[in-house]
Amino acid sequence: MTQDSIRLASAASTADSLFAQLRARILLLAAFVGSMWVVFLLSAALPFLHLNRHGVVPRTLGGLQGILFAPWLHANLMHLVANTGGLLILGWLCMWPRIANFWQATIGAMLGAGLCAWLLGAPYTVHIGASGLVFGYAGYLVARAYYTRQIVAMLVALFVAGSYGLTMFYGLMPIYPGVSWQSHLGGALGGILAARTVARGARLS
Repeated sequence: MTQDSIRLASAASTADSLFAQLRARILLLAAFVGSMWVVFLLSAALPFLHLNRHGVVPRTLGGLQGILFAPWLHANLMHLVANTGGLLILGWLCMWPRIANFWQATIGAMLGAGLCAWLLGAPYTVHIGASGLVFGYAGYLVARAYYTRQIVAMLVALFVAGSYGLTMFYGLMPIYPGVSWQSHLGGALGGILAARTVARGARLS
């Protein structure tokens, strides 16, 4: 093969690899967020299932199941729509440079949001919704810039802070009736801890 042929083959292989990565991320995020819409439509079509009762119920043993289920449960269409944009944008950013980062941020946010709601929520309340994940992704992306000091991570953090900072700030305050600031706070803390864990693991490897 000539040098030009080798370069063309290498470029084609790189393009194929990038396309495969892009496709994998799009499919994963579509399936992840799409599953929340499927659950919502199922809940709306079959209200007798009372799916929303499976959210986080503070300081009850059964309420712990909400740590896993709450992100897929929403009170109404506007609740789900409000979370969908943040999930898509911030979730997409969490997928780079590796898809594994998305799962690390997701697990950290779910655990943080669920546990904080379970510990700090008012008695006899039910905490549902994916906003804890949104706050977790934002916390992860900002904290990642702090821990890694990478230029791209810093640019992403500036975008997140500029686009979502004010909303996130007010979302952490107990000022909106019916809004789980506990889930928001826990999600953000979980995302930050996930970023710290990932950064420490990268330094040790």
